[in-house]
Amino acid sequence: MAKLQLKKVAKVYEDGYRAVKNIDLDIQDKEFIVLVGPSGCGKSTTLRMIAGLEGISEGEMYIGETLVNNIPPKERDIAMVFQSYALYPHMTVRDNIAFALRMAGISKTVRYQRVDEVAKTLQLTDLLDKKPGALSGGQRQRVALGRAMVRDPKVFLLDEPLSNLDAKLRVTMRSEIVNLHRKLETTFVYVTHDQTEAMTMGTRIAVMSVGNVEQFDTPANLYYNPANVFVAEFIGSPQMNMIHGKIIKENDVIYFQTVENKIRLPQEIVDRLTVEATGQDVLLGIRPENIDYADDPEETNVITVNAKNVEQVGSDTYVYFDLKAAARESFARFNPPRMIPLGADIPLTMDLTKVMLFDKGSEQAILTPRPVEGVF
Repeated sequence: MAKLQLKKVAKVYEDGYRAVKNIDLDIQDKEFIVLVGPSGCGKSTTLRMIAGLEGISEGEMYIGETLVNNIPPKERDIAMVFQSYALYPHMTVRDNIAFALRMAGISKTVRYQRVDEVAKTLQLTDLLDKKPGALSGGQRQRVALGRAMVRDPKVFLLDEPLSNLDAKLRVTMRSEIVNLHRKLETTFVYVTHDQTEAMTMGTRIAVMSVGNVEQFDTPANLYYNPANVFVAEFIGSPQMNMIHGKIIKENDVIYFQTVENKIRLPQEIVDRLTVEATGQDVLLGIRPENIDYADDPEETNVITVNAKNVEQVGSDTYVYFDLKAAARESFARFNPPRMIPLGADIPLTMDLTKVMLFDKGSEQAILTPRPVEGVF
């Protein structure tokens, strides 16, 4: 079993700075967990505490049923893959992979047999006699993975392992790491700042901000049921549009009111409200793909905006525009694409059944989650 538990774990440095703040994570055996967030959010520090490379200031950490707070890294049965690969340049691929077994006193025959098995899995057999300098970035990354695999650890820790690769190779290596996880059937904890990596690789994802876990959930729930404004804006590209307004009730009808418009909320959104509509300040979130060109400008809930920028990206058209009620630039994504003249006034309509609502003060969601089974 490689269940991993973090209970109120914190990292506090000597100057009082709390890099990680009382986080709780319950990671099940064989899960692929991703820690994602902007630079400085504490994700790598959390990974290093799991590895034992950073001390735990507060809380408890368990691997299986064993409390590991004071257990040194070499006794935790964990393997870590770093961003820099950290291969020995003077050693062959075979000896790089076998190094940990050599240090453990495993006989040459046994360790090379194990290396051959790992190399076959990672398609490195033809490279075993080469040195790292003769390898591509993707090949070096596979060697780093092989060096971790050969130990047969309970938990794999991967700290932004793809950040040094070009965009095309990152896509390939993402798929290879996911397939490797399926083959090995062990627990992976993966750190990245790239939300695409997180959403395509993780069975569950911990979204972190300034030392806190904002939401620990499946990719589908993070996208369709974000717990707060931070998660809503961090997950998704282009990011979710946020519109300032109030929710009001007039003649038993619930509206979202801005400085420009008053929009009736559909009943399926009203039924999910966790607060009474009393004129309180809220943020309405809507993703760019849920805003479309209004072919009939006379239909309800149509707004006219000026296309301040237009991008044609393959099968999508991105339109950038300003709203008085939005704190920043807003986006719409049209699929199939549509030719929009730059600077044109265009009618837009929103799919109001897909909006999200957040309390403006706390920035927490005020809608109950909607079902996402079968979405991803």
